[in-house]
Amino acid sequence: MAHPQISAYGSWSSPITSEQIVVGSIGIGDLAIDGDDLYWTELRPTEKGRNVLVRQRADGQTQEVTPAEFNVRSRVHEYGGGAYCVTNGTIYFSNFRDQRLYRQPVAGEPCPLTPVTGDYRYANAIWDDHRDRLICVREAHQAGDMINTVVSLEGLGQAISPGRILIEGNDFYASPCLSPDGSTLAWLTWNHPNMPWDGTELWVAAIQTDGPLGDRTKLAGGQEESIFQPQWSPDGILYFVSDRSGWWNLYRYHQGTVQTLTALEAEFGLPQWVFGMSTYGFTAPHSIICTYHQHGLWNLARLGVKTRELKRIETPYTEISSVQVAPDFVLFKGSSPTQSTALIRWDLNTHDAVVLQRSTQLQIAPGYISSPQVIKFPTEQGRTAYGYFYPPQNQDYKGPAGTKPPLLVKSHGGPTAATSSSLSLKIQYWTSRGIAVLDVNYGGSTGYGRAYQLRLREQWGIVDVEDCINGARYLAEQGLVDGDRMAITGGSAGGYTTLAALTFHDVFKAGASYYGIGDLTALAQDTHKFEARYLDRLIGPYPEQAQLYRARSPINAVDQLSCPVIFFQGLEDKVVPPNQAEAMVQALAAKGIPVAYVTFADEQHGFRQAENIRKALDSELYFYAQIFGFAVADAIPPVPIQNL
Repeated sequence: MAHPQISAYGSWSSPITSEQIVVGSIGIGDLAIDGDDLYWTELRPTEKGRNVLVRQRADGQTQEVTPAEFNVRSRVHEYGGGAYCVTNGTIYFSNFRDQRLYRQPVAGEPCPLTPVTGDYRYANAIWDDHRDRLICVREAHQAGDMINTVVSLEGLGQAISPGRILIEGNDFYASPCLSPDGSTLAWLTWNHPNMPWDGTELWVAAIQTDGPLGDRTKLAGGQEESIFQPQWSPDGILYFVSDRSGWWNLYRYHQGTVQTLTALEAEFGLPQWVFGMSTYGFTAPHSIICTYHQHGLWNLARLGVKTRELKRIETPYTEISSVQVAPDFVLFKGSSPTQSTALIRWDLNTHDAVVLQRSTQLQIAPGYISSPQVIKFPTEQGRTAYGYFYPPQNQDYKGPAGTKPPLLVKSHGGPTAATSSSLSLKIQYWTSRGIAVLDVNYGGSTGYGRAYQLRLREQWGIVDVEDCINGARYLAEQGLVDGDRMAITGGSAGGYTTLAALTFHDVFKAGASYYGIGDLTALAQDTHKFEARYLDRLIGPYPEQAQLYRARSPINAVDQLSCPVIFFQGLEDKVVPPNQAEAMVQALAAKGIPVAYVTFADEQHGFRQAENIRKALDSELYFYAQIFGFAVADAIPPVPIQNL
């Protein structure tokens, strides 16, 4: 093997190109088990971001189920999820283009169940086998208002209907689930200003003979208790995840009381940004397979309900999600620092893993992969924050003696979300070129208990920014990165953290905002219903705290911004409209600061199309190369930079 070539950090040639990242890559979405058949969705960037439903039969044969003109994706809450369900070989799904529900026999063609007129969206559907009907969450857009309800669709095949309302009156609903005998429906609900990780309520009601619900009873939850994934056991007992202890743990409602099943400083739940999330399921009435997050890693385990004994199952995966359980196996998405996300069928008897699908077919030699180091670092008020540090790694290169690599700090979206240790080729794109990466789980991130999450309450733009800055400073003080060449990047809420860090502090020398928020006032006044009161918790109630919104908005302090920024924006974005990015770009251009603005006419909030993902990644690299003064090894078309 040849000796590594000495070359400046950032200029290394890498086998991990933007084209290789997106060509053949897919996003693995919702999973389902129907008898001996397994189902999942695939988001395909090379097909303009279309979501395809895929089925694997018992004989191992795999087929695409939905025809090419259909896109299995819901827009309820804008973020969707829970776009299909399958029962006895029949699929019910939401089509992205028209948001109508369709029914499709696995070997047949889709037919619509809901009307073409009216603006209705559907998600989180379940099949009521006792009454031959579909029950789901419906979002109706009427006269400028959005009304969320739980509805049933009946007489399927005989009539097209928007659905009969079963539950209404609250702002939001999720997770309808039917008891095994069909007698009782459970569901989650919450109201503004709460988000589902702030506080939700778990309700049940008996179903009357002709289908509507009888008296309703609240079993758990409230303003300061978040309930996640209610699910009935095979013997008709209702289970759920609650953070009433300060951590999302497993409980059940039995014999009139809420009973604790686990009591760990660990998270068995997740922030419900999308429908259909799952962390556990039943192999038998008193046996649960579950996954939980502890010390930065996800674990698979078996819980004996009667003994309350939790036995960890050894797997090679550090990220486990979308758990679907059968008596002898579990289906999940798994990944690790050396393995990108894959769809796994895990045999519970032999512990053999079968990979059904991979998110990428790109095979990278270990010498080009940077393994994350889990770090804890001091931040404000004597607290500790967390992150994953990726040093540069490329078997063909090393940096010149006496020099240190540039640092790219990644601020995740949400902001109530979390980053993970799983292999990300988009991170390896940077580290294999000689650029270090710090992926920060700042205060407010989930996975570290409710108290850590609540650090961000009314402190957005403060705590998250301080943690990103202190993480970068920590690495510079340790001599691991070049403190004079540090940049920050983020998308959506992470884009706001990026813009706030660049505007109100001078630690970073450049940054990239992906559909980021520059104007908090505009966001409070112009966003979708799901997040319409989100900022009440993150900033304060609006308009009562209007001055605080103005003070924390980067757009109102551009005079303090004195470093280059590149903006990426989908022009169909309804979550963060383009006018926010455009206002920031114009202000920076007027000041004579280097700025670039890259738009995509056919993208919404988050980029799904292969060519757009490629262009954004390469443009960001080119931008940093110009600002930090290193040569780009790849032949990347330059992006126009004003005032360079």
